[in-house]
Amino acid sequence: FERPDFPLKFSGASPLTGAVPYAQCYGGHQFGTWAGQLGDGRAITLGEILNSKSERWELQLKGAGKTPYSRFADGLAVLRSSIREFLCSEAMHFLGIPTTRALCLVTTGKLVTRDMFYDGNPKEEPGAIVCRVAESFLRFGSFQIHASKGEEDLGIVSTLADYAIRHHFLHIENISKSETLSFSTGDNGQSVVDLTSNKYAAWVVEIAERTASLVARWQGVGFTHGVLNTDNMSILGLTIDYGPFGFLDAFDPSYTPNTTDLPGRRYCFANQPDICLWNITQFASTLMAAHLISDKEASYAVERYGTKFMDEYQAIITQKLGLQKYNKQLVNKLLNNLAVDKVDYTNFFRSLSNIKADPGIPEGELLVPLKAVLLDIGKERKEAWASWLVASGISDEERKASMDSVNPKYVLRNYLCQSAIDAAEIGDFGEVRRLLKVMERPYDEQPGMEKYARLPPAWAYRPGVCMLSCSS
Repeated sequence: FERPDFPLKFSGASPLTGAVPYAQCYGGHQFGTWAGQLGDGRAITLGEILNSKSERWELQLKGAGKTPYSRFADGLAVLRSSIREFLCSEAMHFLGIPTTRALCLVTTGKLVTRDMFYDGNPKEEPGAIVCRVAESFLRFGSFQIHASKGEEDLGIVSTLADYAIRHHFLHIENISKSETLSFSTGDNGQSVVDLTSNKYAAWVVEIAERTASLVARWQGVGFTHGVLNTDNMSILGLTIDYGPFGFLDAFDPSYTPNTTDLPGRRYCFANQPDICLWNITQFASTLMAAHLISDKEASYAVERYGTKFMDEYQAIITQKLGLQKYNKQLVNKLLNNLAVDKVDYTNFFRSLSNIKADPGIPEGELLVPLKAVLLDIGKERKEAWASWLVASGISDEERKASMDSVNPKYVLRNYLCQSAIDAAEIGDFGEVRRLLKVMERPYDEQPGMEKYARLPPAWAYRPGVCMLSCSS
């Protein structure tokens, strides 16, 4: 950061030595409809670097200017959206959720005109560029675009798949026939899929499972992506593209942070598992169109998604509740209670670890540890919550330590992001740095930082804070 040429390198003004920058061409389904060619309209890969561990990292600038796929746009990004991506990709990483990372953020000193709400009221905002990194930025849409062009481009799908497997799924490239990765499918078990005989089938199954695992973790921390188009789906199972995102505050299964997604709420919190299943189905269809997998293999990948998601989600929610095994009835009743009383999702699970298992505690005192999250509820609702609580069979101390290790105290709530943005827009980046430090230790108590775990203030629910448009 001290080098004088640093901002030149990481704004795209001066190319890295030996690098050949490029923009990626991809398409995608947007809100369930094929949208054709989409991007990259404002992301430019500087190059790929092999580090000392022989890990491959792609350096990508977002907002550095026009690319061949910018169409009529300027390819630029504003400080507001750049800070959101910078902070949230790092916050997700420290929550233990697979994600692209943010290396640095550079302000450009130029103003960019944006119409945040698409309402005919554009305004000038400070420009910025994020350098984000991942082992690969290949998306489902990177393959879809070529399959959509017909037979003449199907070879590109195959070439791109070979590249992805060779560089990012080497264990699949090296699958031995002796491993016998064959599985029975269907109710009667008569149909068999042998993943050792077709590396592309093994590959799509792994992508389906990685995606299922990712979504289960989103649901676990109450994260809503906001724009789960197929062009925003990583083949590595990473959270990619932070536009209108949000963590659940008051629990609402239909919550969407995306104004473009109203009133249908296709990408709301509760729909994320099914939407990603739909996206996996589209990706598998692309590989079928390129004659890389059979319909039976595609169906098996879809089946594996469902199984993996349920296994992972049930394991996560069991851990969050401090239980020894999954209890479907208990979980369903909890989700209903949370929705009825609009309980803060993050603070509820964090507070739950303070409940004591002592059967001698009077019923009137049982809910005291939840007092800060069960606000303004009457006698009937208190009774509903008291009857929901069950003994876990683990000592209070052990259960609290276990639950606190999986239930974060701090998540990147949209209003915290906005406070940091407001300060940064007048030149003060102190709050961005403080917020980053807090989000690096989301499961720790962090004495003195309690304000970052507070419920959102009233202003947090205004448009532009709790909800944003797709381009934000």
